[in-house]
Amino acid sequence: MKRGIAFAALSLVLVIAGILAFTSPPRLLSFYDRVAGGTAGARQVTQGLAFGTHGQTLDIWAPEKPAQGPLPVVIFWYGGGWAKGDRASYAFAGRALAREGFLVVIPDYRKVPEVLFPAFLDDGAEAVAWTQNNVAQYGGDPKRLAFMGHSAGAYQAIMLALDSKRLVAAGADPANVTAAVGLSGPYDFYPFDKPRSIAAFSKWPRPEETQPIAFARADALPLLLVTSEGDETVRPKNANNLAAKLRALGATVEVKNYGPLDHEEIVMALSVPFRRKGPVLADSVAFLKAQLGQ
Repeated sequence: MKRGIAFAALSLVLVIAGILAFTSPPRLLSFYDRVAGGTAGARQVTQGLAFGTHGQTLDIWAPEKPAQGPLPVVIFWYGGGWAKGDRASYAFAGRALAREGFLVVIPDYRKVPEVLFPAFLDDGAEAVAWTQNNVAQYGGDPKRLAFMGHSAGAYQAIMLALDSKRLVAAGADPANVTAAVGLSGPYDFYPFDKPRSIAAFSKWPRPEETQPIAFARADALPLLLVTSEGDETVRPKNANNLAAKLRALGATVEVKNYGPLDHEEIVMALSVPFRRKGPVLADSVAFLKAQLGQ
C-alpha cells in the first residue's frame, strides 16, 4: 500500500515536472495569477482574433462590469527578446489593466529568426490600426488609446509612440494615441553587444533607425519609463538616456526606478501574487488615467 502511494506521488511529481519543462514562466505566472484571484473584476472578451497581413492574432480583456460609455484602450506588447513570447501567457497583464477600467488589447507579433527588424514593429503598427478600426465594437474608445509593454514589448510601445510615420504607413492615426508606458525597455542599445539584439537588428543597414532614442522629439507623446537598478538585462541607462534627451527637447516624460527589482520582477509586479514587489501597476495606471482623461 505504502509502495503504491509512493509510486503515485512520484508519478505526479514527474508529470508536474514535465508540464513545467514545457511551460513558459509567463504562462505559469498567468496560471498562478488566476488561481490567486486574478480573474476577479476582469473578463476575456475575445481570444485569438486574427488581424494584420501575416496571420497575427490578439486577445482582448475588459472590466467585468459593463461600462457606462466607451472605455479607454491600452495595447500591451509582451517581451521575450524579439524571439519568444505569446499573447496568452500575458493574461495576467490583461486582467490587471482591465480591472482598472481599461479595455486591453494584447497582440502577437512575428519573432526572430522568422523575421528581423522592422517586421515585428510593422506587426505592432498593424495592431494599432486594427484596434482603431475595430475596438469600438468591443466597448473601447478608438480615440483614447495608449501603448504599454515590457522589455522587447516596451521597445514596441515606445518606438511606435515616437515613430508616428510607421503608424501612418499601417493605416493608423497617431492623433488618437495619447501616451505610452515602457516597462524595462531597451531604447538606446547601439552598438549591439548581446545575442538577442545582434540577431534582431544587426543586419539593418542604418542602425540608428533601430533606436527609439533617435526618434525623440519635442512633440512626443507623454511617456512613463519604468526601470530598476536591479535590472541586469536592460540597464537603467536606456530609460535615463531617452528621458534626458526628451526633456532637453521639451517633451513630457516620467521615469520610475524601482530599485532592487530585476528585469522579470517589474512585469511580475502586475500580477496579484507579486503585487507587493512594487507599485508598478498603481503608478502605471495613475499615469495612464491622467493622460487618457479617465
